[in-house]
Amino acid sequence: MRILVVGGSGFLGGEIVRQAAAGGHVVAATYLSNPGPPDLAGWRPLDLRDRTAVTETIRETAPDVVVNAAYRQSDWPTTADGAAHVAAAATGRRLVHVSSDAVFSGAAVTYAEEAIPDPVYPYGAAKAAAETAVRAVDPTAVIARTSLIVGDGGSPHERLVHSLAGGAPGILFTDAVRCPVHVRDLAAALLELADSDRSGIHHVAGADAVSRHELGILIARRDGLDETRLTPGRCADVGFTGPRDVRLDCAQTQRHLKTRLRGAREFVA
Repeated sequence: MRILVVGGSGFLGGEIVRQAAAGGHVVAATYLSNPGPPDLAGWRPLDLRDRTAVTETIRETAPDVVVNAAYRQSDWPTTADGAAHVAAAATGRRLVHVSSDAVFSGAAVTYAEEAIPDPVYPYGAAKAAAETAVRAVDPTAVIARTSLIVGDGGSPHERLVHSLAGGAPGILFTDAVRCPVHVRDLAAALLELADSDRSGIHHVAGADAVSRHELGILIARRDGLDETRLTPGRCADVGFTGPRDVRLDCAQTQRHLKTRLRGAREFVA
């Protein structure tokens, strides 16, 4: 297949590029600031806020599959409008759009795939708007909601844990619970979905629900850090008003995947 990875220079996008290239696919990928390894993909600069540029990029790369892994938490035009631009430009091609558990408030704690988004902060609202746009433009698209993405040292949460263990100020929440997923598992699952006849909402997250503090302890133990320097705290301690306990029910999607979505207690250990 010819695959275009939008946001290919990001943490998740880079892993999708690596796995797609290793699988023998012809890969093109976009970046905003810095391209990835030239031996893995043909790299193109792209600002998703520019609808014309999005259209030209998809037309010129002529992919069979478009995987949109791009986002910017503080930027509605990139996260919401950009997703709509990709969906419109990818009409007639296979589209996999990566969404987030941020679309939920946490009021229900556990969310099945048919749950209606009820975001409580701007990033969640932007991701929910992106989902609506993608579904309206392309009902055959896959919308893959995921959770906190972790790897073998390169993710933002892992970098935060290392910083805190090194003495930087800050806390890790004990009451902010997610279902962390390993970046390799997530990328493999997304490529599986791309090469399937599935459509609609799919939940692709890890099997374990853990707090950010528990995840930090697991990472510290794996990496030989001083876990006692990871200060626990509650969201209310710092006035955080975002979602607290959000758990994606992935059972339905897992039944259709060969890729096993491991839990953090397994893949971090």
